[in-house]
Amino acid sequence: MKPSTPRLLFLSLCIAFLSLAGRANASSPNFVIIFADDQGYGDLSCFGSETIQTPNVDRLAKEGKKFTSFMVASPVCTPSRAALLTGCYPKRVGMHQHVLFPTSTKGLNPEEHTIADHLKSQGYATACFGKWHLGHHPEVLPTSNGFDTYLGIPYSNDMNHPDNKGKPQGGPAGMDLLWKDPESTLTKWKTPLIKDEEIIELPVDQRTVTRRYTQHAIDFIKQHRDEPFFVYLPHSMPHIPLYVPDDVRDPNPLNAYINVIEHIDFEVGRLLNTLDELKLTGNTYVIYTTDNGPWLPFKHHGGSAGPLRDGKGTTFEGGQRVPCLIRGPGIPAGTVCDELTGTIDVLPTIATLTGKALPTENRIDGIDVSRLWMGEIKESPRTEFVHYTSQGNLEGIRQGNWKLLVKKPRQRRNQKNQKGTQAKPQIMLFDLANDVSEKNNLAAQHPEIVERLQKRMTQIDSEITENARTPWFKNPK
Repeated sequence: MKPSTPRLLFLSLCIAFLSLAGRANASSPNFVIIFADDQGYGDLSCFGSETIQTPNVDRLAKEGKKFTSFMVASPVCTPSRAALLTGCYPKRVGMHQHVLFPTSTKGLNPEEHTIADHLKSQGYATACFGKWHLGHHPEVLPTSNGFDTYLGIPYSNDMNHPDNKGKPQGGPAGMDLLWKDPESTLTKWKTPLIKDEEIIELPVDQRTVTRRYTQHAIDFIKQHRDEPFFVYLPHSMPHIPLYVPDDVRDPNPLNAYINVIEHIDFEVGRLLNTLDELKLTGNTYVIYTTDNGPWLPFKHHGGSAGPLRDGKGTTFEGGQRVPCLIRGPGIPAGTVCDELTGTIDVLPTIATLTGKALPTENRIDGIDVSRLWMGEIKESPRTEFVHYTSQGNLEGIRQGNWKLLVKKPRQRRNQKNQKGTQAKPQIMLFDLANDVSEKNNLAAQHPEIVERLQKRMTQIDSEITENARTPWFKNPK
């Protein structure tokens, strides 16, 4: 019996719709964000390292664009990650007051619109493999913030479940002891590994996490090769304690950091090779960057900020200017961008690249810099950037090449100077075009610039404070 004409018409329309949907999926770009932890500006060969070899990450520089003035919105983990995913200064989403711990009772509010939320709404397969650090409670894990699946350590790899107690000796000497004893990952720590919302390994074998995260990313890409995908790969390393698989380990603790970065680089190579093999390279944006600067007090277990001043935990360039490499469709190969941009600009830029506007309910601070990525414009749409301390306090602003820092002196409660007034803040003004190392304080020579910048940073902070949104809090039992 032949099908009726209406039925034939219906079947034809269904086939046409599926065909169009398939073509739309095929043309939608994929996104992979590799986010290292505590890696310094000077820890890649393509950013000047003479001790660390990173040929695979360097490949992104050769085949894409190197960003030399790329900023993170906080010099520590939790607020920096919140900024990347939401396109907001951390204070706007209530995630600005330092990092979360296993005893913390808050997290990123699932009502926020993340990169994963935006792409998932367009039919993307989304996955997070690695360090989350935006709340370890089930209500705020990646699966509640736009990701289809998650595998990783929920906070920093130097934190213990459930109360962060019983940790081994710290400092460079303590890290030396741990490096000399690879089994210490299982005997000295109680760091959990979570799959979706459940702990599946306690303690996690940190020797293998970099490799396992990458393998899960590779498997996910293979599984979703015929549809658009977003992989967020926030490595736990090189945050201390440092571990690598036994088969690649250099036993000398003086080489621990080098060993870890070069292992990460090798794993990046495996992922890039997978994209090549699946013929996905031409339609996939790969972003490689890090959450903040190097943890310098850990010496050879920490990284290098290269020519930049200081490191993690500070608002100097070494704390917030990080290496960034982006490769993808339309990005000219082997190019360098010295213009100001940063992680808060990634979400709105991705929105432009996928052709779907962001929701307007909640204001964000990011700016679409897609034309800067593509080399269509030379000057960045981002003309200013506000600096907050690791505790979320306003401390500075950059406009163009001028950077102002207003550092309040540390003092005990109610401590005053001899005249009975509060100690004056230290005001520093730098011309980053001629002094990227922030050695020459020009505040005394340019009081008018200091006044203008101080007024502007207060204005921006006031707006953010007034319109700040509430993070998620666990209800007390």
